[in-house]
Amino acid sequence: MAVEMVHYDEFGLFHENAAEYGLAYDAPPTVRREFVAVSGGRRLSALVWGSAPPEFVLLHGGAQNAHTWDTVAMALNRPLVAIDLPGHGHSDAADQGQRGIDALIRNAADLAEVIRAVAPEAAAVIGMSLGGLTTIALTSVAPELVRRAVLVDVTPGVDGPKAQAITAFVNGPKEFASFDDLLTRTIEHNPTRTVASLRRGILHNALQRPDGSWVWRYRRFDEPSPLEASPDTGAGAGAGRVPDYERLWEILGCCVAPVMLVRGMRPQSVVDDADEARLAVTLPTARIERIADAGHSVQGDTPLELAALIADFTAPRSG
Repeated sequence: MAVEMVHYDEFGLFHENAAEYGLAYDAPPTVRREFVAVSGGRRLSALVWGSAPPEFVLLHGGAQNAHTWDTVAMALNRPLVAIDLPGHGHSDAADQGQRGIDALIRNAADLAEVIRAVAPEAAAVIGMSLGGLTTIALTSVAPELVRRAVLVDVTPGVDGPKAQAITAFVNGPKEFASFDDLLTRTIEHNPTRTVASLRRGILHNALQRPDGSWVWRYRRFDEPSPLEASPDTGAGAGAGRVPDYERLWEILGCCVAPVMLVRGMRPQSVVDDADEARLAVTLPTARIERIADAGHSVQGDTPLELAALIADFTAPRSG
């Protein structure tokens, strides 16, 4: 019996993003995929939006990929780059020997190489969940590349209990017999998201095998790495034992670049009032924004609101 293969064109779905969120769409956006060599003979991949020098660098959450930012990128309508973190999307993975802070520092060093190659003058680095923690690490590894930092629903205060629901989703089945099985599980985990948006997220972040079964695109370790999550499905943090990120508070406190935290206020968020209060003490100049209708995956739940905040935070100020 012949296996029905699902058609996938990674640059052929932008019209769906535009239609769902009421964005103008006269023609497909200019987007290309680039690869940058990093240490260890590996390559990291990135989506480069536009033809002018990128103004923003976007870093996704754990077990997501660069396409999680598609609607935000379209709403911003500015040149930018969205990078696949190591072991995610089309990027090669690093070794499995490091976890927690060590892994973040290593990944930040890799990302610094990519940013220097494709977006050295970017006005801001925007990181969600694992991407946000990596952004904090990047302020220590290569502070000259982080002129402004946006942390999307994450602080160093993230821990296992806060990420329990996401952990349960990520630690689920490693493979699925059909696309419908994968979609059904994803819908159950994200009842507030549209089926169309979840379907796009899966197509961008899962692979169909020759026998018709499906597996996630991101590299899955026997002991999951910190802040792994489901692919653009309202997740982004918390698989396995979430490490202690206490030292990241110290790094964040030394950050000289302007910082904005965008916090989702739905129960799926992994940021609580105590985290917000500690950020205000650690970095009194930090801007804190709350989005009532967003959970952890702010870029998926309320992409237009997030894009507006990014545009405002990075706008030139007079005086």
